[in-house]
Amino acid sequence: MTDVTGLAEAVRGGDRRALARAITLIESRRADHRADAVRLIEQLTPAGHNALRIGLSGTPGVGKSTFIEAFGMMLTGQGLRVAVLAVDPSSARSGGSILGDKTRMERLARDPNAFIRPSPSGAALGGVARRTREAAAVVAAAGFDVVLIETVGVGQSETMVADMVDLFVLLIAPAGGDELQGVKRGIMEIADIILVNKADGELRDQAIRTCADYAGALRLLRHRPEDPPGYPKAAVVSALDETGLEAAWADITALAEWRKSEGYFAQRRADQNRHWFEEEVRHGLIRRLEEDPATRAALETLGAEVVDGTRAPGAAAEELLQRLETGA
Repeated sequence: MTDVTGLAEAVRGGDRRALARAITLIESRRADHRADAVRLIEQLTPAGHNALRIGLSGTPGVGKSTFIEAFGMMLTGQGLRVAVLAVDPSSARSGGSILGDKTRMERLARDPNAFIRPSPSGAALGGVARRTREAAAVVAAAGFDVVLIETVGVGQSETMVADMVDLFVLLIAPAGGDELQGVKRGIMEIADIILVNKADGELRDQAIRTCADYAGALRLLRHRPEDPPGYPKAAVVSALDETGLEAAWADITALAEWRKSEGYFAQRRADQNRHWFEEEVRHGLIRRLEEDPATRAALETLGAEVVDGTRAPGAAAEELLQRLETGA
């Protein structure tokens, strides 16, 4: 049995091994571990730390890991403590992480002011692991100032990360006009800042042109009340040459401070808390229904009829819901 109180105290004290154990506990699917994880989060919630949570996504090959390492090193160089929650695609066989982001951020991994935690995405949609939000709360309680949440990549369900971060950054590689068509509109609408990476060497001019294309596209989107003038914005950076990183951080902090002063920052977090409360209720209800023998039997029977084509999915679902309502 986990000593939850002792673990919470060790996390608040900055014990890195305790922090790793806490995240492992949160990610566990065992029922007893889940109960301990809920108690742990409850104890850590009033810790008083208020880390800035930044979501980071990007097209394949854009250099997310290289950017995060350079960006993280720049932040730790300013005396900030940085946590990276890197969500990797999961192996279909083992369920483990395939890419292993930590091995591609060697400098940042050795930095005493940084903490990197790669997690398999599992079956979770949205490019983020199911418990990433709680892991972010744990590292914040441990005293980290900035939490970078790297998602698997750009996709239609990737926008889930927006429900657990304060700002969303989209990384883009220099490309022609077709690149603009390849990025989903939903991603564009939630992006606070678009950074065109690899603005170095022969790609620099192309990166500048790509940035101008995205800046024009952003101006066509409907203005959001939580954005000050000039946002969302696009800029160029080079993770390789480590240029543009301080300007990007200045843009991020300026946006965060404006939202705090206008009340949007706190409201966003409150709305996110309500969203995840409702999500936990939904998952809990489904889990309890699946654990009920009568419900499982009805699911199997009706599911077989749907597979055979003798029942329409909607009609079968409605019958199951009616059985649950009547207790039949």
